[in-house]
Amino acid sequence: MKFSQEIKIGNKLINRDNPTFIIAEAGVNHNGDIKLAKKLIDIAVESNVDAVKFQTFSTERLILRDTEKPEYQKKNTESSENQYEMLKKLELDKEDHKILIDYCNKKGIIFLSTPYDEESADLLEGLGIKAYKIASTDTTNLLLLDYLAKKDKPVILSTGMSYLSEVEKAVDIFKKNNMGELILLHCISNYPLEFEKANLQAIKTLEDRFDLLVGYSDHTAGIGVAPYSIALGAKVIEKHFTIDKNLPGPDHKASLSPIELKSCVELIRKIEKAMGTGIKSPLLEEKQVKLLLQKSLVAKVSINKGESIKRDMLTAKRPCGGISPLYLEEIVEKKAKMDIKKNSIIKYEMLEDE
Repeated sequence: MKFSQEIKIGNKLINRDNPTFIIAEAGVNHNGDIKLAKKLIDIAVESNVDAVKFQTFSTERLILRDTEKPEYQKKNTESSENQYEMLKKLELDKEDHKILIDYCNKKGIIFLSTPYDEESADLLEGLGIKAYKIASTDTTNLLLLDYLAKKDKPVILSTGMSYLSEVEKAVDIFKKNNMGELILLHCISNYPLEFEKANLQAIKTLEDRFDLLVGYSDHTAGIGVAPYSIALGAKVIEKHFTIDKNLPGPDHKASLSPIELKSCVELIRKIEKAMGTGIKSPLLEEKQVKLLLQKSLVAKVSINKGESIKRDMLTAKRPCGGISPLYLEEIVEKKAKMDIKKNSIIKYEMLEDE
């Protein structure tokens, strides 16, 4: 089966011609506070992103109680608590989800969330989620991928921490379920990520290998490299943001500030405009410059009427307006219809027709 090259999420159409679909990743930066979550939605709306995304999970279903934190979480959260204890404080219940979805609808922005288990996916399905965003932590979780592939909703799948062979197995799950609305996001799961490790070329690798829409989930600091992924063909961009980088929590320090989020969106839109159509032809503004800066064939010596023109009789000089040096071979051996003075621009009316 072939994957769709045009996927609709809410009122947004994602394809290779439309503007990039930008997801502002609130994640767990609400710190378990519904009021803070609403403020994050307001920031996303003001930044003109297309969607704001949260995370839907039950700590009990997600993680074993004694699971250690990765290093970046240890640096940014209480050192005495384990990963289970940290995440338990960051859950959103069903009523929280309803409040946030209603608020997003009121504000005119698409609500998305990442489910981390089947029951969480069912919760989102019951609330009318428009698409599923799957975290890199579940790229290899074929149980969850198979479950979501049967939901018949668009899926955006991050691929951090994965080998291409593992991504292939994930993609095969969607093929087996005849589910063609899949978007892959290149991602490096390190927080924050050094620029030189972003490996943006992997966007093209994924696109060429799977022939589907591809995007980029960026964890570089600040505005980072996300806007430059546009030139590699990213059609979805995801970026973490927060109301305050100094708040306690695992992701705040690696997230964009409100000002940075707005600037990131503005830069993405500028780069999109700069990408153009890909058609190589001079702009209207260039055509005037072309007349003055490109060259014409010019008589290097005086040429007598009836004389055959040789290559060494010609040179190229500004301005344009005569015969272009592109057509040198067409001119050689033609006879002069009139006397041509040295340094004269060669024009077709000066030459005999054959």
